[in-house]
Amino acid sequence: MASLTLTAGDPPRDTLERAALLLLLGFAAALQLSIFAAELLLFLSLPLWLATAVRYRDGLRAPAFFVPLLAYAAMTLVSSVFSIDPRESFIRDRQLFLLLIVPAVYQLARGRRAFRMADVIITVGAISAIVGIVQYGILDFDYLGRRPHGALGHYMTYSGLLMLVIMLAASRLLFRHTDRIWPALVMPALAVALGLTFTRSAWVGACVGLAVLLSLRDFRLLAILPVVVAISVAIAPARLTDRVYSMFDLRDPTNRDRVAMLHYGLEMVRDHPLTGVGPNMIPRVYAQYRDAQAVNQVNPHLHNVPLQIAAERGLLALAAWIWFMVVAVRDLWRNYRRGIATALSSAALASLAAMLAAGFFEYNFGDSEFMMLLLVVITLPFAADQHTPDTAVHEAA
Repeated sequence: MASLTLTAGDPPRDTLERAALLLLLGFAAALQLSIFAAELLLFLSLPLWLATAVRYRDGLRAPAFFVPLLAYAAMTLVSSVFSIDPRESFIRDRQLFLLLIVPAVYQLARGRRAFRMADVIITVGAISAIVGIVQYGILDFDYLGRRPHGALGHYMTYSGLLMLVIMLAASRLLFRHTDRIWPALVMPALAVALGLTFTRSAWVGACVGLAVLLSLRDFRLLAILPVVVAISVAIAPARLTDRVYSMFDLRDPTNRDRVAMLHYGLEMVRDHPLTGVGPNMIPRVYAQYRDAQAVNQVNPHLHNVPLQIAAERGLLALAAWIWFMVVAVRDLWRNYRRGIATALSSAALASLAAMLAAGFFEYNFGDSEFMMLLLVVITLPFAADQHTPDTAVHEAA
């Protein structure tokens, strides 16, 4: 493989583009360390990227799935107009600016730079995993009320990001013929750190994502996964084992609450089918739908991505989101079949599968840090295909 230096195969055209690229790499690194630093670096890089695009007449180019994402954004704004509190909903809509990550990564991280960005994400993920392990083993972040969260503010965000990094590292192990030592070294730390978060939705998502990767590599390898899971459960501390078993216990309070939220969410969709109750309005209306089955008096969201989108933003927004998922999976599959950046394409497919599996139990798509990293991961395979004639990005599976 060619060297993964910043200028390998496709050097920046000028100082402006180099600065934009460095800031974007910094953003990808900071995502797992500080939301403030990540957003600052992102918003510093975006004007430079736009200036570069104007200077070289690149236009606004992005993968095909960016169109349904724009439709999703438009439906979100429509929902905000009809929200029970439009002002607060429009404030929440600031998150839509993060969708610009897609064209920025697509145009700046082109060719071999895409692999470099993936390397940065895996490396910082390893550091973040070690922090989480230290928190559990030394600082007593070892029970549900106090879980490892790395350098981030919440264990759910931390576990979701670890899940995506695991997809990148595992894919590199399975689909690259070189540079396997580093992901092989960091995978145990990533897996252990994820386990120590006590986050069941991320565990489910990681298992589904890994199942996708193993199936893509060789369907027979899928038999390894249940064996690894069984051994992990057998050797895990009792608190973690109990947490695993709680997934199947309908008397568990969090399980009961999720079932109750399913009913409330469907009632919200029935009452507000087209535009929903409005972005960030679920806590406002929750009491109107809550009944004796409810465990919590209020919930910030419905712990289910499709249901949350439908209840909050309406069925039109949900249709746009499903369109986005279909187009992304279709085009990533085509890239994988064509041998374009195979490790990145398979990692993106696995990340979408993991997001969706975990998203049936957690509103991960609404978490800014998670959404930003997901958008980076699923854009990288398409960015890798934006290369100069002398830069090969095709890889044998």
